[in-house]
Amino acid sequence: MSRFHARLAALSAVVVLALGLSGCGINAIPRQDEQVKAAWSQVLNEYQRRSDLIPNLVNTVKGYAHQEQTVLTEVIQARAKATQTQINLPPDVLSNPHAFQQFEQSQNNLGNALGRLLVVSERYPDLKSNENFLALQSQLEGTENRIAVARRDYIEAVQSYNTMLRTIPYRWTAAMFYPDARVKQTFTISEQAQQAPKVQF
Repeated sequence: MSRFHARLAALSAVVVLALGLSGCGINAIPRQDEQVKAAWSQVLNEYQRRSDLIPNLVNTVKGYAHQEQTVLTEVIQARAKATQTQINLPPDVLSNPHAFQQFEQSQNNLGNALGRLLVVSERYPDLKSNENFLALQSQLEGTENRIAVARRDYIEAVQSYNTMLRTIPYRWTAAMFYPDARVKQTFTISEQAQQAPKVQF
């Protein structure tokens, strides 16, 4: 075989190998992983946005409904626990069922406490007409809607990634090139439980 033919055979082998690797998802798996991470970052961002609104909301309600100390304390404690849980998230939270469930539960508890606070506000007409309260309530409702969208996007990204890790040929590719790749956790509580609290005027 001439040198030309040997080089041509080597080049052909490289092209076939490159096509084979691209077809088996060698780049698709890390690409999907990055999409999951980006979607998760957006979920955290929206939960932080909600957390940042709470002190002003609590202070506004306190000015009109200071006798509702129990509900106000519940919100403050739920916020503190949710913040602490978020700060202490382990690096593997997305593939760690226990850590993910703790995060999810703390955010759910905070949402429930906020819902109770908004129900309490119904008893105070002056509070319901306060401009600051109305603005905060509107921001909170918008944030809850953004949380729902971020959660949906995360769930879709995880579904795509997990499907890739469990199906052939990507499963083989992951085993060979990404042995640390693990299926990601997703939210289990209902979307209804995450909907923005409604306050009727």
